[in-house]
Amino acid sequence: MNKIYAIANQKGGVGKTTTCVNLAASLVAIKKRVLLIDIDPQGNATMGSGVNKSDVPLSIYDVLVEDCLIADAQQLSPSGNFSVIAANDDLTAAEVQLLDLPEKQFRLRNALAVVKDQYDYILIDCPPSLNMLTLNALAACDGVIIPMQCEYYSLEGISALMKTINQIQQQLNPSLSIEGIVRTMYDPRSTLTNDVSDQLKEYFGDKLYQTCIPRNVRLAEAPSFGQPALIYDRQSKGAIAYLALAGEFVRRSERAQKHV
Repeated sequence: MNKIYAIANQKGGVGKTTTCVNLAASLVAIKKRVLLIDIDPQGNATMGSGVNKSDVPLSIYDVLVEDCLIADAQQLSPSGNFSVIAANDDLTAAEVQLLDLPEKQFRLRNALAVVKDQYDYILIDCPPSLNMLTLNALAACDGVIIPMQCEYYSLEGISALMKTINQIQQQLNPSLSIEGIVRTMYDPRSTLTNDVSDQLKEYFGDKLYQTCIPRNVRLAEAPSFGQPALIYDRQSKGAIAYLALAGEFVRRSERAQKHV
C-alpha cells in the first residue's frame, strides 16, 4: 500500500492529534506497518504515543533541518507499537530556518522517499495553522484526512483548508487530494450536530467516513497516560470507534488502489 496521509485542520481543538495517534494504534492492531510523524511543535502526538518529547536524541527537527535520516530519528511507541518521529519545542525554530534551505517545501517528502516502502501507512500530525511545517506535510502526502467537529465554525475552517489544498495541488503536489472527513466529538442527540452532519454528507458525499468518533471520557484521558485509547481501555466507545475507522480507512484505500 505504502501511502502517506496528513492529518490536518487549520482549526485547533477538533481531535486532530487524537485521530492521528488512535488511528495509528488501530492500524497496528489490524496488522499494518505504521509510522507516525509529529510535525507540530507542541509535540502532543509524541507524548500521546508514550514518547517523552523532552528526552529524544533526534526529532523531526533534525530530519527537516539537519538532513538526519528518518531511520535514525524513528523510535517505537512503547504503548502503541508503531514507529514515531518525535516533535518538540526545537521545531519552532525550524519554521524560520527552513526558509533558507534548498527545496524548503520538499524536505519531508525527500526524507520519506527513502523509507516509504517500509510502511503500509505513514500518518503526519500537522500543526493547526498553515506554515512551512504544514506545507512540508502537504507536499509529501498522498491525501489529507480532516477531523472536524459538527459545528458551524468548523465548516468555515474546512472551507479555508480546502482552499489551501487546492493551492498546494496547483503549486507543489498535483496528486494531493482529500482522503476523507472524520466527524469527531460526535453527539447524535444534538440538533446542531445532525444539521452540520447532513451538510457534510451533501457536500462531501463518499469523502465523509461513515464512522463517527463520539465524545468519550476514556478517549480524553488516554493521552495523559501516554497511551492510545485502544491500550488504555480497549472496551471504551472511543477505542471501538477508532478501530472501526481504521477498518473503513483500509477498505477505502484498498479499493482506490485496485482502480489505479
